[in-house]
Amino acid sequence: MTNSAMLSAAVAEAFAEKRPLLLQGGSSKSGLLGRDCTGEVLSLASNRGIVDYEPGELVITARAGTTIDELAKTLAREQQYLPCATPGFSGRATLGGSLACNLSGYTRPWAGSLRDLVLGTEIINGKGEVLRFGGRVMKNVAGYDVSRLQAGALGTLGVITEVSLKVLPLPETESTLCYQSNAPDALDMMLQRGQEPYPLAGACWFDGRLYLRLAGAAAAVDRARSEWGGDLVSGNEPWADLNTFALPFFDNESPLLRLSLPPTSRLGLDQQPQLLDWCGAQRWVYTDDDTHSWSQSAQSEGGHAWLFRGGDRSGETAPDLPP
Repeated sequence: MTNSAMLSAAVAEAFAEKRPLLLQGGSSKSGLLGRDCTGEVLSLASNRGIVDYEPGELVITARAGTTIDELAKTLAREQQYLPCATPGFSGRATLGGSLACNLSGYTRPWAGSLRDLVLGTEIINGKGEVLRFGGRVMKNVAGYDVSRLQAGALGTLGVITEVSLKVLPLPETESTLCYQSNAPDALDMMLQRGQEPYPLAGACWFDGRLYLRLAGAAAAVDRARSEWGGDLVSGNEPWADLNTFALPFFDNESPLLRLSLPPTSRLGLDQQPQLLDWCGAQRWVYTDDDTHSWSQSAQSEGGHAWLFRGGDRSGETAPDLPP
């Protein structure tokens, strides 16, 4: 019996007995994003492996239990990658869990989200039926893109068992520049640099430092470095730690809010501690205040506030959708 068949049988049995299931891959995002859940654990970790990979077509298909790190290693051998920089969480994050949470990394404003890379999925619905949506090629028949509904659904719309993704060639080179700055000035510089014709692929600020990442053709990266100045940062600092919430900024047990705002918004710039990412469109703040007030303020600015970690998780942690 295949993994999909065993999972399908398990879901069908739970449906018949009206038992709730708690889907679990690498458990790398437990306690993040959604409310606290109870239910019988349905492990998806063994449903892993690359099903099909066509480097010439820039398409890869893998089972949902495949780790993000395993995908990255496979793609790197062909000088390709997932441009959304999905967090790998030290080898624990799986493809299915990452899609269910729709977690994207520091390249999100420029490369899109994991959702934008999905070509097709295989899922098991709440009755235990195996369903396929989309396909394994770039050109699909037009219609309802049900595959992408799985992005951010936190597993509530089905058990993701297989995903097909489009990938891209690795950039020729990359560099990171660092500047001493306060939050308002850093935001202004992010907005300015984001409008210039250079391959900006990361912009974040924390602890009084602004980091700008360049990735693309060597000539364009070199020219930007010469015109933008700043201190050259070695290695993948701070992007790898930012992606997996391993920066010292995240070593805090207070409730952590994720604010999604128009980049030009000045909301909460005086809040400390704070981290700005995505050229100011994503902001992380700690608060012991009523999160409802933050949600109202974010909505008034055309954005939203999400209780990402900590706090009261007995109810909904996501913002209400507007009418």
